[in-house]
Amino acid sequence: MTIYVAWLLVPFGGPAAEDLFNKWTYDGLIVLAFVICALRAICVAHERAAFVVLATGLGSWATGEVLYSFAYGSEPPYPSAADAFYLAFYPCAYVALLLLVRSRSRIGGSVWLDGVMGALAAGALGAAVIFQAVLETTEGSAAVVITNLAYPLGDVLLLAVVVGVTALSGWRPGRGWIVIGAALAATAVGDGIYLFQSANGTYVEGSILDALWPASVLLLAWAGWMRGGAIPTVELEGRPLLATPAICGLVGLGLLVADHFHPLNLLALVLAIGAVVAVFVRTGLTFVENGRILAHVRTQAATDPLTGLGNRRQLLAELTRVTDTHPEQHMLIIFDLDGFKNYNDTFGHLAGDALLTRLGRRLAAVVAPHGSAYRLGGDEFSVLSRVPAEGAESLLEQTVRALSDEGEGFAVTSSFGAVYLGDEASDPREALRIADNRLYAQKRMRSVGRDKPHQVLLQAISEREPLLRAHVRSVADLSLAAGRQLGVEPRELDRLRLAAELHDVGKLAIPDEVLSKPGALDNHEWAFIREHTVVGQRILSASPALHDVAAIVRATHERWDGTGYPDGVAGEAIPLAARIIFVCDALAAMTADRPYRPTKSVAEAVAELRRCAGTQFDPEIVDVVCDLVASGEGVLAFPVLDADATPLGAQPTSAGAVLVETD
Repeated sequence: MTIYVAWLLVPFGGPAAEDLFNKWTYDGLIVLAFVICALRAICVAHERAAFVVLATGLGSWATGEVLYSFAYGSEPPYPSAADAFYLAFYPCAYVALLLLVRSRSRIGGSVWLDGVMGALAAGALGAAVIFQAVLETTEGSAAVVITNLAYPLGDVLLLAVVVGVTALSGWRPGRGWIVIGAALAATAVGDGIYLFQSANGTYVEGSILDALWPASVLLLAWAGWMRGGAIPTVELEGRPLLATPAICGLVGLGLLVADHFHPLNLLALVLAIGAVVAVFVRTGLTFVENGRILAHVRTQAATDPLTGLGNRRQLLAELTRVTDTHPEQHMLIIFDLDGFKNYNDTFGHLAGDALLTRLGRRLAAVVAPHGSAYRLGGDEFSVLSRVPAEGAESLLEQTVRALSDEGEGFAVTSSFGAVYLGDEASDPREALRIADNRLYAQKRMRSVGRDKPHQVLLQAISEREPLLRAHVRSVADLSLAAGRQLGVEPRELDRLRLAAELHDVGKLAIPDEVLSKPGALDNHEWAFIREHTVVGQRILSASPALHDVAAIVRATHERWDGTGYPDGVAGEAIPLAARIIFVCDALAAMTADRPYRPTKSVAEAVAELRRCAGTQFDPEIVDVVCDLVASGEGVLAFPVLDADATPLGAQPTSAGAVLVETD
């Protein structure tokens, strides 16, 4: 400020003062700006490339000033080498500004077109006003004309870049870019006035006009040391999207219209046409972007943010579509997790969210070939699916298993309610109501025997056949003892116990006249008997907590040599628990009273087990059970029988071997 005040007083200081300020002070300020910018490039690594280029431009400017003042004595030819150094500043400034925009901007997509539009419109306006004025007043040789036009052209393009950056920022460029814009505006104003006055012969060296150029370079150097200056991220939402295209389009169209009344230069026309084209392109991309935003909003509105599954709104939309087209081919299932609240309270909400996400992905993967999975909120999920070729039971089994997880200290399962669309419900509301009612009916039923759903089944077995309850208890006790001897893990022992207690639950579906028939069974009646393990599996599968137990029960009559039922698997392909139960069940059956044959003694039953080891039974398990009986531990599970009891009649197989009859 002191220097500029002194500058104003130059006319009162005489020739010595003029020389001090017009040469030494003026050139010193330009050199000072160069030094400041060079120090910025040397000392600060961030954006070094941009400030190296800018310092190069300022150094070129300073070189031109030194040549002008000292080599030519302030009276150079026109154009001169000094003009070459002056003009070299412009390309350096362009490159530096573009590098700064690239490093400081956080803008993507078509928003860049706002900057292009702003630059083209500002360039067209500058070319029509500043460049046009110089073009109309300049004269002389080709070199003189080209040099005179190069200055306003450089200024117009620099201002266009600044306006473009300002448009990119949503017209909120920040302090750094405001200072850069002020510096370049000062250069453009100074050049324009200088060229106009020079053309008219009114320019006077040492006036206040000459202060604009040092001010410009000092502002550029100062902007380099300002903190921040980043172009803020421009969000489409909430922006006046039509403001920039409208203003730039009006500028371009206005110049094209003005050209009809007062012909403009080619540069102004080209830039104006470019601005109009950019407006059309930007408008088209705006509609595309708005379409994408709308699609994204719709997706968010129909998607659960945690699991990525469809939400309740999406389910209702799909349910409406299905009930209006082919409802008879689909079923709706609603699930509610059991044990999730305890898991959430024990391990925290973050772990709970992770579990919900994991279960949701499993559910989506299971139903992907046939339908879609949804999260209704909280720990409620839903499935809308075509009924697969393997049947609804398979779908229910897979989905319930997908929504189950267990580990140390927790077990999460699920209750469900299912409804067939078309047959049971013809509209979405009715389908949801039925499925919801069935879901909570299942939850209420489970709450009666909370954590012990098998007790209800055991009670049903006891009511149907009181002696059968004693039989399964005996089988369970001996199976546990054998499992311990075989090194079965504690968690598997629990499953073994439950499977042993429930292995005959399928007999609830066998008619009394078959179950209590005193004579031999015919083929039709044997078909009933052989189905009881499959029926037992179906009954147990209704409880997610008993799914693994159900698989064991299904295999309790598979034989070591593969001639058993229902699947005919052999050897170690049969679950270990099922092999244990098969041996213990045979021992219990042979030593118990049956209406269709007399009992065996324990010794006879043990001998029969050993005889059938390796064909009907796993030999290792037979040895363990027989040792338990011999030690007296296993005998406790059975009533003391008469040693003279008549052996059980054997049923010959097609191969002629004699097999123990366990049913």
